[in-house]
Amino acid sequence: MLIGDMAALGAALSNSFAVILMRVAGYQVPPLALNFFRICIGLSLTIVTLLLLGEPLFVSLSGEQYLRLIISAVLGISIADTMIAASLNRLGASLQALANCVYTPAIGLVGFVMYGEVLSAWELFGGLLVLSGVFVGAALKTSTAARRDIWLGLLLAAGAHITMGVAILIVRDIYRDVSLIWVSGFRLFIAVVAIYAYAAVRFHGRLGKALLLGFYRRDMWRTLIPMGVLGPYVGMLFWIAGFKYLEAGRAAIYNQMSTVFIVLLAYFLLGEKLTQRKLIGVVLAIVGAVVVASQ
Repeated sequence: MLIGDMAALGAALSNSFAVILMRVAGYQVPPLALNFFRICIGLSLTIVTLLLLGEPLFVSLSGEQYLRLIISAVLGISIADTMIAASLNRLGASLQALANCVYTPAIGLVGFVMYGEVLSAWELFGGLLVLSGVFVGAALKTSTAARRDIWLGLLLAAGAHITMGVAILIVRDIYRDVSLIWVSGFRLFIAVVAIYAYAAVRFHGRLGKALLLGFYRRDMWRTLIPMGVLGPYVGMLFWIAGFKYLEAGRAAIYNQMSTVFIVLLAYFLLGEKLTQRKLIGVVLAIVGAVVVASQ
């Protein structure tokens, strides 16, 4: 369980840095091209890791299991991650934290429906503290964007987190028996193929500008490459490991700490104000995570 706890927290921290970098890059690279570039970086590193460790590039699974992995990749990476990038462009880092609150209850609900998992009273209390901290700390600044963009951004972010939850839990039996690195690499490969196929049909004749802009913008690589390393590679491995070793609801509570990290990183790296309200939210969320970890 300690490995799972550390992995879930590591996923939150890694993905928080990736979100901040995605926010910076999103000013100049559109969501689809941004997501495609970061996934390609993650896939490349995952393949190298598999080769260095001597792990196979093909694993013997049933057709039904491969189908679920493909669905998981398309939903959780190709679609959900693109939705996250699009919501960041509309909301900014701090405001998106409000929509992220749906992540923990969504994972817990999916875990209950699919696997009958029930958290203990203390774990529920800790999760409530985390969510309370997120709600308190996320400042809704309507002056930063048009009202329509705010609501669309909130819906995109909330929908993305629900989609991610379903996508990762429908293949939990697979990544509990198969190499985490292989599962991560296969999902990234499918996501790359799915996005490329969509862009080839949707942007016929404009594929370079619509999808490959991240590869052309060498001036942005200092931001784009670390974003790909921290998100689809490091963050993905930690995220899957958390769900492998922990119950879905417990892992999600730790993952929710990413919102707290984003608020802090937005202050230190993006210059966003760290108000008293945000500080109270950070304290509540950290106490909640400690309560969960102590059980």
